[in-house]
Amino acid sequence: MSVKACINGARTPDQHPALPVSAQQIADDVLAAESAGAFAVHLHVKGDDGRDTLDADRLELVLGAVRAAGPKIPVGVTTGAWAQPDPAQRVAAIGEWRIRPDFASVNWHEDGADEVAATLIEQGIAIEAGLWTDTAIERWAASPHRDQCIRALVELPHGADAADAEHTASAMLALMSERNVGAVPVLLHGNGSTAWPMVQRAAQIGVQTRIGLEDALLLPDGSVAPDNAALVRAAIELYESEAASR
Repeated sequence: MSVKACINGARTPDQHPALPVSAQQIADDVLAAESAGAFAVHLHVKGDDGRDTLDADRLELVLGAVRAAGPKIPVGVTTGAWAQPDPAQRVAAIGEWRIRPDFASVNWHEDGADEVAATLIEQGIAIEAGLWTDTAIERWAASPHRDQCIRALVELPHGADAADAEHTASAMLALMSERNVGAVPVLLHGNGSTAWPMVQRAAQIGVQTRIGLEDALLLPDGSVAPDNAALVRAAIELYESEAASR
């Protein structure tokens, strides 16, 4: 129960040949991630242009294909503002979902986060809190929906080196502790330059992590990852090696 797969993210197909975009590609990668050992899968539903969408018909198409493929693994989606910048329209789009994911991520630095969370709760969809900044942590800590979240995703951006990323992650986790949010499980992960350092750090401190083509295009040795399953296997191997040395 250590590594979640994030199989496509807001990336477009030109960024990696194995990025799953169509409903069938996404369903295939959910199965592959499950077989590789992931405990859950996070995905972004795509429109015809390959970009993220919250459209109910597209969500139904993707989740229908995933469930027809038969995986037992929990599957979640994004509610990111880049898919629908207007908070009211984002809430309205989520309210139209007829087929529901197991969970959805809500980014607390985005306007409308509490309203999005409330709509998900009304729909019976579990929530992951996306925490990218100290301000997001403060807003989430004060949210009436905080304790209903199944995970808090502490996210480190691309660009920092390993030492800086570890320092920032430690400071964010300390702030969460100060705000008494310890009852919500933490998942620590990075993006690009911080992806593998955060897998390693998560193992060292005993929290969950994630990996996939959303967060990393390269394996730990610097070679291009062939697909999501290879990333998940590499992350589990690294995580278990680091955890064993604690």
